[in-house]
Amino acid sequence: MALKIRLQRQGRIHHPSYKVVVAESSSRRDGKYVEKLGVYEPQAKGNSPELSMNLERTAYWLSVGARATDTVSQLIRKAKTTAQK
Repeated sequence: MALKIRLQRQGRIHHPSYKVVVAESSSRRDGKYVEKLGVYEPQAKGNSPELSMNLERTAYWLSVGARATDTVSQLIRKAKTTAQK
């Protein structure tokens, strides 16, 4: 059972929003997931995208062996820097 931390698309056409989820690598992009870790809205109102993520649970899943996709890795770094401010 290989786990990945990845984005699950939600929202309307041309106005996406994403859930950051832990899912099996063999499941579909918008299919079943193990746990929801956060929300990412790239087209949020204002200048910067809205990102909220549970960093404790993310660290747990990474320590257990889940692998984050490239995009989610960047989002995790961004969430850590905003949490430290």
